[in-house]
Amino acid sequence: MPTSQEYIDPPTPMGANLVADGATFRVWAPAARAVYVITDELTASRSPGWAPKEKDLLVRQPDGTWTGFVRGLADGGAYRFWVVGEGSRGFKRDPYARELGTDPAFPDCDCLVRDPRSYPWHDRGFRSPPFNELIVYQFHFGVFYAVDREGRDARRGRRGRFLDLLERIEYLRDLGVNAIQPLPIQEFPSQFSLGYNGTDYFSPEMDYQVEEDRELQRYLGTANRLLGEHGQPPLALADLRPGPNQLKAVVDLCHLNGIAVIFDAVYNHAGGGFDDQSMYFMDRRPWRSNDDSLYFTDRGWAGGLVFAYWNDWVRQLLIDNARFLIEEYHVDGLRYDEVSVIDNHGGWFCCQDLTGTVRYVKPQAIQIAEYWNDARWLAVQPPRAGLGFDAALSDRLRDGIRDAIRQAAYGRDASINLDAVRDGLYRPYGFPAAWCAVQCIENHDLVYADRPAHEWRPRVAALADPSNPRSWYARSRARVAAGLLLTAPGVPQLFMGQEFLEDKNWSDNPKRWGETLIWWDGLARDRAMRDHLACTRDLIRLRRTEPALSSESINAFHAHNENRVIAFHRWVENVGADIVVVASLNESTLWDYRLGFPRPGFWREVFNSDYYDNLPNPQVAGNGGGVVADGGPMHGLPCSAAVAIPANGVVVFAV
Repeated sequence: MPTSQEYIDPPTPMGANLVADGATFRVWAPAARAVYVITDELTASRSPGWAPKEKDLLVRQPDGTWTGFVRGLADGGAYRFWVVGEGSRGFKRDPYARELGTDPAFPDCDCLVRDPRSYPWHDRGFRSPPFNELIVYQFHFGVFYAVDREGRDARRGRRGRFLDLLERIEYLRDLGVNAIQPLPIQEFPSQFSLGYNGTDYFSPEMDYQVEEDRELQRYLGTANRLLGEHGQPPLALADLRPGPNQLKAVVDLCHLNGIAVIFDAVYNHAGGGFDDQSMYFMDRRPWRSNDDSLYFTDRGWAGGLVFAYWNDWVRQLLIDNARFLIEEYHVDGLRYDEVSVIDNHGGWFCCQDLTGTVRYVKPQAIQIAEYWNDARWLAVQPPRAGLGFDAALSDRLRDGIRDAIRQAAYGRDASINLDAVRDGLYRPYGFPAAWCAVQCIENHDLVYADRPAHEWRPRVAALADPSNPRSWYARSRARVAAGLLLTAPGVPQLFMGQEFLEDKNWSDNPKRWGETLIWWDGLARDRAMRDHLACTRDLIRLRRTEPALSSESINAFHAHNENRVIAFHRWVENVGADIVVVASLNESTLWDYRLGFPRPGFWREVFNSDYYDNLPNPQVAGNGGGVVADGGPMHGLPCSAAVAIPANGVVVFAV
């Protein structure tokens, strides 16, 4: 007799889900001849001659799914599907599996039933920042940070894990960022990865998990110390044993420290190669083309296959995954990878359904699109007119700043185009608000060490002075780049190490870690790195305390390419709170440089990048605490002032 249909009804969720005294199963395999769920015979199934039993046979439903109920299964119970198709027969992993086991190893691993309520959350009072106030920090779990019991850098011997981030939460909090954006965390089939070749969308990467209790004890101590600082009850070791709970603990503790979490969702393709037990050809049809692979088309992208967005069940998988991350992991937003590819392959309505569902489930969760099609604004227009994302990556300011820094590196007589920086400060065409543009000058793609030579781009410090990324030229120009990014309209995003002048391009490849890991020890050994970290920290603090810097208003009233000076005015509409930002890539200090100001009177100098060179710089080229705007109209503004602008410097004035 096939499996029981107790607890099975039309709303039964996909995958394995615990109920009162067992678990329900539902899997989509419309062309399969039979689908079994194997639970108590997983060990026996590895013996020659094994065959599935009728008691494990799921029941086919009219919609092409197969369902069943298995009594007695509990949290941590193992299972796999055995699929009999026209083309082949064999095991398949559940596309909705919440966790994959490690013994046997991937790809022959079991799926694990997990209770989504097993982690005791502490973040009930957390509210993510308003979208316009976000300051995002992007990083890769596998290479970001890992130390041994003695506090020594352990990354050359092993990859970083989810729980390693616990040791950096206070650092990120003190830096001032209020959101983190890890590269994709879903299970990927390779030994190392950026994360964009995932195949098991609901399971966190197994290699980022800690299995041994002895190791877990150390992380448990860190977690409970952080919880105790916020008056929260401690975790037990059992709370951290499930791999998913380790990632949940990271989200939980970020929230307690005022940091939102944005996950990177890859819905434009899956895989970079598929094993036989993956969701590729899930119902085991005969292979004729990749169009028969159920979830995918024959169109490739980034080494994998593009999803079949025209199919309701495929769209449902992606929407279910987004909802799963929001609901079960408490994430505060999603960054959607290469939405252009989804749109270009028939996924327009899929994007609208996706963004609409997430907005319904959690309106305060930001949805960020990577969308590089010509009509960039379509990503951030509401459905019907557009795809419905809240924000999208922007490259105008990024390219303008990086080009200006690169041009400055050719010397004092080189031409610099500050017009492009000025233009990049304004809201992109068709974007409904300035904050809808996510701005950066470094990211995981741009400064990836393993890019093809013609696409290779250096870190800002190396861009600023290719001959010596620790020279005064590199240090000062990098401060200008940071100052422009963190005072510009939009949502600023930093990439790991950028905040302390890391000059090496990064890689996920262990063979290159000796030359690509960010240098945490430099904060103790390298004064330039400490100084730049202090500069970045103070710029972030300025952005968070001056409301004009997260407002919509911008007037870039001065861009002088010969003098290498750009100046702009930020303010809060109908309030004031005026800010004037002045940046120079001139290699000489400019004294008594006259600029327009939006109102007369005394303007405080609230930031001067020259202060951070050999901090505290005893010979700062500054304005003695402020300037008085008592001159006549200039640059379209009602008054003016003579200011001192340090060489390769940024100064910020506030009323």
